[in-house]
Amino acid sequence: MEKITFADFDLPEKILDVLADLNLFEPTPIQEKSLKPILSGRDVMGIAQTGTGKTLAYLLPILKTWKYNKTGNPTVLVLVPTRELVVQVTEILEKLTENITARVIGIYGGKNINTQKLLFDNGCDILVGTPGRVMDLAIDNAISLREVTKLIIDEFDEMLNLGFRPQLTHIFEMMKEKRQNILFSATMTEAVDDMLDEYFASPVEISLAKSGTPLEKIEQTAYKVENFNTKINLLEHLLKVNDDMSKVLVFANNKKHADLLFTKIDELFPDQFDVIHSNKSQNYRLKAMKRFENEEIRGLITTDVMARGLDISDITHVINFETPEVPEQYIHRIGRTGRADKDGKAVIFVTKKEESLALDIELLMDKELQYIPFPEEVKINPKKIASEEENVVMKNPNQVKLSEGGGAFHEKKDKNKKENWGGPSKRKAPKKFGANRAQQKAISKSKRKK
Repeated sequence: MEKITFADFDLPEKILDVLADLNLFEPTPIQEKSLKPILSGRDVMGIAQTGTGKTLAYLLPILKTWKYNKTGNPTVLVLVPTRELVVQVTEILEKLTENITARVIGIYGGKNINTQKLLFDNGCDILVGTPGRVMDLAIDNAISLREVTKLIIDEFDEMLNLGFRPQLTHIFEMMKEKRQNILFSATMTEAVDDMLDEYFASPVEISLAKSGTPLEKIEQTAYKVENFNTKINLLEHLLKVNDDMSKVLVFANNKKHADLLFTKIDELFPDQFDVIHSNKSQNYRLKAMKRFENEEIRGLITTDVMARGLDISDITHVINFETPEVPEQYIHRIGRTGRADKDGKAVIFVTKKEESLALDIELLMDKELQYIPFPEEVKINPKKIASEEENVVMKNPNQVKLSEGGGAFHEKKDKNKKENWGGPSKRKAPKKFGANRAQQKAISKSKRKK
């Protein structure tokens, strides 16, 4: 059977030339499946695993039918959940449209909004942004969304997980109802289902694999580990004995743990790792990602800010240093490796407290994790970090006799002992309009009897 190429999509020559320059000739399955439904003009809901080429799946059919808008207001709006994805999608769009007259602008929070308003002075055709910043600029009348005919929401499930539903609904209200909605998600959740029922017109579903299915070309292994500090010893061991761990992405569950892990790993492997999370500046994050992409560093320690959509090539291993609390996040994390038809490896460290979370992941995938015996040569460190310590039970303060030796309580001196005679209403008869009306009535009654 003859293979399908992008030339069979009847794309404009100017876009085909760019794809050829990028060494892209054959569509991925999700790209092949998406073309006709999107071109039909109907609402589309695409379910595809991370790393399958979703970005081009929605961009190519949009650009195939795109027309210049004289008013200077965007006709295509692409919403993504993170700043990094805004940068990535904008860069892809700028490459694809370099030979056509399309004005592409990417916006996100964390930058001066007045500076971003100036970007629209010469008009905008395709707008890429995070929901919060798009809503802010629309409210300030810096942009108008009334002419948007194509709305694309990428990583729909992650947007709802991050709490963007209010911003999304506000944006929907700012647009005309007659538009095409193109939604892509790696997993189908109840929140996604609810939004589909409420706001979108019976979208055609394109499903490449059932929701939650991991990429089959990713080898998954697991270790049962005592605690956080022992995990550091295990990670050190794996990095030393496995030369093929040359481009490693390490996930922690929060910023504090990511920083703590980086401090330890940087001591063991100086200048070989970097760390990024939401507290790092945008410039710092982009520079760290570029160093990682160019293999100037061996690994990157991060939180789930890096679990979605980012296309960094040739990641050899994904290490789940901590088991994610939401099982779908595991799917997104491991999807950073095994991309573009290459094999990948994913490792997860599981403590006793995390075993139930690992079980949830297995249930989601309908597949068991392959546990490997803990290496005998790795030292178990019994010291726990703060989050692993048991809750301290406070003593009942009533059991402590503060008046005994050295306590904070001291008997008052005689001259400072005063009896409580009550407030002013108790020391003298209340005035006619005083606070204690009951007493006032009693006094009046006794006077009348006299």
